[in-house]
Amino acid sequence: MGFSKRNSVTILVLCFALFQHSTIDIVSANFTYHEFKEERDRPFFNFSSSASIDGGALQLTPDNENQVNGFHNKSGRIMYYKPQKLWLSDIDEDIASFNTTFVMDIYRNRVWNPGEGLAFVIAPDNNVPEQSYGQWMGLTNATTDGKRENYMVAIEFDTEKQDFDPDDNHIGLNINSVRSNKTVSLNQFGFLLSPENVTRYRVWIQYNGKSKVIEVYLANRSDVRPKNPFLRETINLKDHVKRESYFGFSASTGDPGIQFNCVLEWELQMETFPVKKDRKWLKIGIGIGVPGVILLVLFGIKLGIGYLKKRRRELDEESNVIGALKRLPGMPREFRYRDLKKATDDFHESMVLGQGGFGVVYRGVLREKIDSIGSATSTEVAVKKFSRDNIKGTDDFLAELTIIHRLRHKHLVRLVGWCYQKGKLLLVYDYMPNGSLEKHLYESSNALNWRHRYKILAGVASALHYLHNDYDQKVVHRDLKASNILLDSDFNARLGDFGLARAIENERNSYAEHGLAGVPGTMGYVAPECFHTGKATPESDVFGFGAVVLEVVCGRSPGEKIQHGEHQFTLVDWVWTLHREERIQEAVDERLNNEYDVEEANRLLLLGLACSNPVTDERPQTQAICQIIAETLPTPHVPPFKPVFTWPALGVLNFSSLDSAFSNTTLSC
Repeated sequence: MGFSKRNSVTILVLCFALFQHSTIDIVSANFTYHEFKEERDRPFFNFSSSASIDGGALQLTPDNENQVNGFHNKSGRIMYYKPQKLWLSDIDEDIASFNTTFVMDIYRNRVWNPGEGLAFVIAPDNNVPEQSYGQWMGLTNATTDGKRENYMVAIEFDTEKQDFDPDDNHIGLNINSVRSNKTVSLNQFGFLLSPENVTRYRVWIQYNGKSKVIEVYLANRSDVRPKNPFLRETINLKDHVKRESYFGFSASTGDPGIQFNCVLEWELQMETFPVKKDRKWLKIGIGIGVPGVILLVLFGIKLGIGYLKKRRRELDEESNVIGALKRLPGMPREFRYRDLKKATDDFHESMVLGQGGFGVVYRGVLREKIDSIGSATSTEVAVKKFSRDNIKGTDDFLAELTIIHRLRHKHLVRLVGWCYQKGKLLLVYDYMPNGSLEKHLYESSNALNWRHRYKILAGVASALHYLHNDYDQKVVHRDLKASNILLDSDFNARLGDFGLARAIENERNSYAEHGLAGVPGTMGYVAPECFHTGKATPESDVFGFGAVVLEVVCGRSPGEKIQHGEHQFTLVDWVWTLHREERIQEAVDERLNNEYDVEEANRLLLLGLACSNPVTDERPQTQAICQIIAETLPTPHVPPFKPVFTWPALGVLNFSSLDSAFSNTTLSC
């Protein structure tokens, strides 16, 4: 088959366009870490000697005493391993815009003085200056502070007042020095960076490369970004940092001031822009002549065919996914992408309800006509948008949808519909106006009353029993925790977030056969046997429920370290110790001000311990749990000493003793 002149011209235009595209150097760095794992993530970061990955977080300063000088007078940095190109050439006006979001936990024990602080830093290298502990925050030292050659810009979160600071609780913009160019006290906003309780804050830092404005926002971890920035300042980064700079974090401790400086999540989005081409390409084009044009045409055709094949594969994948979804029995409504985009105000940050390992959840308002005369109704929904950064995004989407599309229970979040269009994966759920249980336990000024707490736990138990026994397949949730328990307008519990859930065939007690190895879930809620088997079971879900029970009754996180006498314990070990001392009632949340039913509290605390039993077979099943909460079964018997966890491959080990010993020397975020 020959080519017409029109086809030839089209090909030449396409080839020229492809040739132009092939000379573009894209500058970008986009990554998201919802947690950190030592084995997986260490190659992607550069660490100073005092920094590490531990407990699912970047630990900028030591989180245990097994180091020289313990926690005192330490400084550390953790930087992303690749430098970022912030502008293309010295003659360009534009600088790359960037947005970064991270969750930090600046934790201290009640007996410690806070100090010194944590900073987000842009620097020319990964090196921590010597003797940069104390007031220097791992940024500079007494010799280098203030020098232009530092090429450093940082946003500091300072927890110790120096003579040049406004107070011991502020945000600052630092340029080559720890003496901030601008500071904003957080006292006026009601935030304390280093409180006595575990408190995690989400930080947004946004830089506009055209306006040269940097903005810093801060909120509790599960809250949306505030409308107005806490700190806003004009700064031309080109005047202060190098064209290729590293992004990361630094922190320090002092003496006596000490704390743990942790980053639990980190996301960075850099602007992409093309390199401007110079005139040498014109000279090359003239020099290569007709033979070069022919080669160029052939090269362009090859690229074009490759692009078309790739696009065809994408369309086939989308068609296959949509076909598979529509064939599922009982599938709910399919939404149009443009309707969900409009409902969420183009997925605006102000509509964000929460963020997890598989994507972001937005609040949406659907406005639809309901009759021929144009009357409309508005419905609030929650829209889960799966992250495309995750290569397995489609698999995650299908896994969640195939499990939940037929689940029907009053204590499960109801799936309203779905959308798979233009490569975008979205699920639509009922909107829960009271947010998550976690928010009400830790971030609300008004503590949940006892009636609400008891009702919430009864609801979660009922939902778990349905998943394990009343659905046509056993469903293991695998991620039971307070942030995944949502509350409707009447504070009824709705178990949600099935991103880790898996259905297993009847008569099987694990899903290793499905190739789903690993230890998914959240530390503090994961059963001990999971770390040895790599499997989750209904019994490991019960363990997670036990952690939630203790969390709700005590008002403390399962991972929190609690001082008891001369030792520190995890929540479950602390409650077990009080049980042995016949003082278990002292574990009840003090914020209830003794306004609770003592018998119900004792019942729930003992149930929580029974579910947290290290011996799998000793944990109650969900039917018994529901009956104990409903008072149709007696309170379970709990031995005064926490049973010993054993695993055949390891012999007999007293994990209770190990946990206690470990908690005396190590605290992790």
